Amino acid sequence: MADLTTRLRGSIAPLVTPFHADGGLDLPTLRRLIDHHVEAGSHGVSVTGTTGEPGALTLDERLRMIDAASEALDGRLPFVPGTGTHQLPETIAITRRAAEAGADAALVIVPYYARPTQEGLYAWYRDLAEAVDIPVLIYNIPSRTGVEIAPETVGRLWRDVPNIVGMKEASPDFAHANFVLRETGPEFLLFSGLEALCFPLLAIGGAGFISVTANLVPREIARLYDAVAEGQWDEARELHFRLLDLNDVVLTETNPTAVKWLMSQAGLIGPALRAPLVPLSEPGRRRVGAAAEAWGLLEGVR
Repeated sequence: MADLTTRLRGSIAPLVTPFHADGGLDLPTLRRLIDHHVEAGSHGVSVTGTTGEPGALTLDERLRMIDAASEALDGRLPFVPGTGTHQLPETIAITRRAAEAGADAALVIVPYYARPTQEGLYAWYRDLAEAVDIPVLIYNIPSRTGVEIAPETVGRLWRDVPNIVGMKEASPDFAHANFVLRETGPEFLLFSGLEALCFPLLAIGGAGFISVTANLVPREIARLYDAVAEGQWDEARELHFRLLDLNDVVLTETNPTAVKWLMSQAGLIGPALRAPLVPLSEPGRRRVGAAAEAWGLLEGVR
């Protein structure tokens, strides 16, 4: 895992899932988005995570997204697809497919709806990781799952299961990330999944971030990591504060509603979402548009 620890760092862009007007997958646009991220300096790509509306995709569509993204990347950047569901056999099947497609790691969400105990979470990730031949990143996002994986459980998994290598941390409690790293140590790949905590997480030894804002300003999000890696902390801090308003509005009316609207306005994708999400409301458009105007996001592709 030493090579992965070195390579899997920085801005791993969590791509939206583009749809045609009739609701079908728009794989040519997906390939263009991937080319855009390669050119813009993103450090990796993820698909079918929260930003990719995975709950609205069929199993076949998730597999097609993983295959198409891997083919488009062609090894140019690390690839970390989201492979988790609320069913363990299905999660194992998707994760195995990701491994076959050449993914560098799999991002596996804490199982949602069931609200398992910590022992249940430990057994879930242990059984998953032992059934697949690919590094696994835990995805802690209590706002979506209704349960949070405890730092002590993360530490147990890190010590007991060799291919559990890191975590995407989307808890708003920054203390949680601190306790996770205390349990695991600096080799554990901890990525921020909350935009406002991307910069602070780097200060305590985080590996990078998986930020929806990278869909809009990939160069700047990648530069936030690169500046810290180069020791340019003042530049990174300034960029962090400059990004605050945009980071705030991208979560308007449930991710990825706002980011898809902005990307469609810029001509990057079509505007389609899948139920139960609906298009951004007029008040939402005014709020999002005001923050985006400062970045020129409504004037065309950056």
